[in-house]
Amino acid sequence: MNIVIIGAGASGLACAIRLKQNMPAAEVTVLERLEAPARKILATGNGRCNITNAEAENYKEVEAFFDSLGLMLRLDESGRAYPYSGKAQTVVDVLLSACAKLGVEIITECTVQSVDEDLTVCTDSGIFTADAVVCATGGKAQSSLGSDGSGYALLTALGHSVTALSPSLVQLKSSSKYPRKISGTRAKCRIALELDGQIEAEEFGEILFTDYGLSGIAVMNLSEKAGQNFATDEPKKCVAVLDLIPEMSEEEIRNHLERFGNLTGILGTALNDIIMKQAEGNFERAAKYTKSWRLIITGTKGFDFAQITCGGIPTSEVDGFESCKVNNLYITGELLDRQFECGGFNLDFAWHSGIAAADRITEKNRDN
Repeated sequence: MNIVIIGAGASGLACAIRLKQNMPAAEVTVLERLEAPARKILATGNGRCNITNAEAENYKEVEAFFDSLGLMLRLDESGRAYPYSGKAQTVVDVLLSACAKLGVEIITECTVQSVDEDLTVCTDSGIFTADAVVCATGGKAQSSLGSDGSGYALLTALGHSVTALSPSLVQLKSSSKYPRKISGTRAKCRIALELDGQIEAEEFGEILFTDYGLSGIAVMNLSEKAGQNFATDEPKKCVAVLDLIPEMSEEEIRNHLERFGNLTGILGTALNDIIMKQAEGNFERAAKYTKSWRLIITGTKGFDFAQITCGGIPTSEVDGFESCKVNNLYITGELLDRQFECGGFNLDFAWHSGIAAADRITEKNRDN
């Protein structure tokens, strides 16, 4: 059996390895547009690779898969799973070593131009024929690392649809001068995203103030709604509403101000100074701003800075990751309209979808 996988990222490599584990005699070829495979894996988790999460749906499956390759995981206090070495390079080395050992052929600097219904794959490096094709190209996030959105065109040409695309798990831009003035300051607080006066998403966690606006895990987790809003022709007015001290009421904060004259002992100097300056020293206004600090959001940092793409091929158009449009065509990972929060959940889905597609191909081959 001859299988062609388009994309040497997380789901593509997991699929290739699982196929060869299941069917050693199968010919498995992975086509990668960039000069090297797994570029995006190297960048995940700030170079540590947050492989999965103990709370993720497929954690046990993913853990067992990497255990079969000799890679041990280590959990942090939040359940995020990393390679025991703490290095993303270890994950890539283990994956590529497994591919080499099992006989997976990886062809780099190969751009796929089209896939026909008979599973002929046309590329700038030649034509490949296959019994099954797995499309694992990734979405549009961070095109420099491989996912340039080309997979959507390949699949729409085969009859698939694509939901609206927008950047997700991405930083937010603000027109307010205040984040710039305290750029580099961090705060653990509650943040809500308001669209035309309605709260659409809310998170608690770390916020990082930057020269362009807001970053941090809490911001990333609610950025999906912002990205969807700014992808429309007429976006709604978008405001980030921050509760900088969620453990205290407005009255308690005002009492603290009347007692000590500032919030430095709670918020730190930089954040206290900016709040007190905005409130012009008025304790009542300062307490109100602390509980409901409103910052206008003008957009996101875009696909080049996003961790994932929101939108994609509807899950209703696949069955067990096999296309409902073309027999023996499989779609995995970020190409699908499935998004999750920060913390390893998106990579968990990428590994799982590649593994599940491989198992489906194996099962169909046995039935035949």
